[in-house]
Amino acid sequence: MPLQSLPTARRLPLLVTADSDLLEDLLRLAAAGGCELEVAPDPAAARPRYPGAPLVLLGMDQAHAALRAAMPRRPRVVLVGRSSSHPDDPWQLAEALGAEHMAMLPAAEGWLVERFAERLPSLGHGRVLGVVGGRGGAGASVLASGLAVTAKRAGLRTLLVDADPLGGGLDLVLGWEDLEGLRWPALSQADGRIDATALVGALPHRGGLVVLSWDRGELVGLPPEAMAATMDAGRRACDLVVVDLPRQFDDAAVVALQAADRVFLVVPAEIRAAAAAGRIATLTRLHCADVALIVRGPTPGRLRARDIADSLHMPLAGTLRPEPALSRSLEHGVAPTSKGRGPLATLCQRLVAELTGASVEAAA
Repeated sequence: MPLQSLPTARRLPLLVTADSDLLEDLLRLAAAGGCELEVAPDPAAARPRYPGAPLVLLGMDQAHAALRAAMPRRPRVVLVGRSSSHPDDPWQLAEALGAEHMAMLPAAEGWLVERFAERLPSLGHGRVLGVVGGRGGAGASVLASGLAVTAKRAGLRTLLVDADPLGGGLDLVLGWEDLEGLRWPALSQADGRIDATALVGALPHRGGLVVLSWDRGELVGLPPEAMAATMDAGRRACDLVVVDLPRQFDDAAVVALQAADRVFLVVPAEIRAAAAAGRIATLTRLHCADVALIVRGPTPGRLRARDIADSLHMPLAGTLRPEPALSRSLEHGVAPTSKGRGPLATLCQRLVAELTGASVEAAA
């Protein structure tokens, strides 16, 4: 059964607190500003909505829990508490959390009402789609690239992000290694809001497809702040952001997962691969609620895709039949799905249509 298109409901400011008195005060101030709030009692409950909310109000009672949970850095976070009950150094706590402002009640009531009345837009309207392999060599990078190329062919502004520093580089998968533009090392120090238009112009791009990949130089660490800023810019600049995720989630990968609206887990139709994918699926669902399975053939043991999905307790988003010509095309620098033919192109056309509502015709 096809997965449903992602919803486009308006996102509300998010309040994270278990303090009933603080909750009552902030609901009253939000009403005075003509604003509704979404409420989560702790960072775990807030995580799915945290990256895309137009404004986050983090109660002082949940500040240390948010630090332990390694919530992603993002703009428009306000640490909220009361002047009569706060840590000795609340400014140091706000800095550790990446909060832009600190609001102490009752002194900050007027300021908060003004913020609620601003009608801030969500952090971009573009969708974020993650792809991760259930084991090494599962084909996640090829699927991520194929989805991005298909989205471009459907007329969508698309950003393809390589979040796997050990993956070899998505520019190689596309045959774009000689294309000029910034790679991750040049953006690794980004820790705030990136100008979305400038980012699109600075990265390797052709038409409506933009790629952020790794170079072949010395491996550098990718701070989660850089990934958060990139996800924010991608949502604002593009219709779709596709992220190729590593199987071992570092802090930057967790930020990308938390920003994702949906994640596809690619699993070869093999018993050991399915067992390994179960562990990846468990970790993935800690950070993204919408995770679906793509099963790739051939099937040496005659395993059915539905059986693998049932064993992992996951929805089956699609299957991929063997495509020998694909490997030859990749070696010659031909981007996946660029010709619009074959099992991978057919699957990507359906998935892009289901995710975004945009359609692309198959090549004759």
